[in-house]
Amino acid sequence: MAGLFIKFFNSEKAGGLILILCTVVSMVLANSPAGAGYVHFWHQNAAIQVADLNIPFRIEEWINDGLMAVFFLLVGLEIERELYIGELSEFKNAILPMVAAIGGMAVPAGIHFIFNHGTPQQSGIGIPMATDIAFSLGVLSLLGSRIPLSLKIFLTALAIIDDLGAVIIIAIFYTHSFSAFYLLLALALFAILIFLNRLKVFSLWVYLPAGIFLWYFLYRSGVHPTLSGILLAFAVPFRKNLVNQPSAILQHALHLPVNFFIIPLFALANTAIHLPTGWYSDILSPNSAGIAAGLLIGKPLGIVGFTLLTVAFGFAKLPQGMNKMNLAGMGLLAGIGFTMSIFFSNLAFSAAPDEIQSSKVAVLLASFLAAILGWIFLKKATPQASPSSR
Repeated sequence: MAGLFIKFFNSEKAGGLILILCTVVSMVLANSPAGAGYVHFWHQNAAIQVADLNIPFRIEEWINDGLMAVFFLLVGLEIERELYIGELSEFKNAILPMVAAIGGMAVPAGIHFIFNHGTPQQSGIGIPMATDIAFSLGVLSLLGSRIPLSLKIFLTALAIIDDLGAVIIIAIFYTHSFSAFYLLLALALFAILIFLNRLKVFSLWVYLPAGIFLWYFLYRSGVHPTLSGILLAFAVPFRKNLVNQPSAILQHALHLPVNFFIIPLFALANTAIHLPTGWYSDILSPNSAGIAAGLLIGKPLGIVGFTLLTVAFGFAKLPQGMNKMNLAGMGLLAGIGFTMSIFFSNLAFSAAPDEIQSSKVAVLLASFLAAILGWIFLKKATPQASPSSR
């Protein structure tokens, strides 16, 4: 199990470092003399019109609503693996990161709510709830062997549960228009795939084409189409003792394209932010302040507080190699919202481009500070290399 995790961790940390590079490149290009053309490129129309099929997407929307469904497919496969054979397969191992994740979502949401209650910006409550797996593990990897393996596993499990929470929030709160007919079609198709799973139909060539139809039905239903990735992940067969099982094959096949193509492309498209004169004044707006405070204060406060309370009441113990100091540092790193926080920004303010931009700036600044503070805190908290991390 440790070997499987280390392979996953190495993939995620490399993806996280590339993500950082793409963000810097995109921000520099967007604010260079060629910035107007660069920003316009992502907003170009790339609609599909074939007979009755009409998908009026721009390039940025194909990335956010199309390619990100593949990202959510990988997230779903990772959640499925963790539930069956990973850290979340046993309740005694799952309870601590599960409680920590709940705290890390509830407290930031509460902080944003305090800042924005009763205003149109209240819909941004989901933005500071997210943790970026790739980015946070990328920063964690910079500390090398001094970080105990238990801390890496804990952060990964927490971030995966966090993603599951994000999916639920998207499904419940970020559905705008609604078509019961297309939703029923999507659910019927999902039920058929589950039935085929139970019949031991293991060919991915059955499930993947069906996933495209699932995406389209959800898109037409008004439910965010990226959720098709999660549904498909749980429809793809997973068996504990099956050699060459479809879920593991698909997960292995998706890691490289998701970490080294889809997420970097998402970063390039969504951080193409031209900063006008006086942009920094928006940082003090209630929405931006709620996002920043949620990520920088709410995340570590919720994670550390809920974790220590669970331990204090005797429901769980801190994993070997973890202590209050490196738990606090990890809580700071969990404040790196980035991918999912930017994704939430697009959903929350789809009709307000200026609000999307100011939200993204707040996410970027808060995530950058969380990365720096988390790195410094963990470096001071773990001065010696830990044998358990090797």
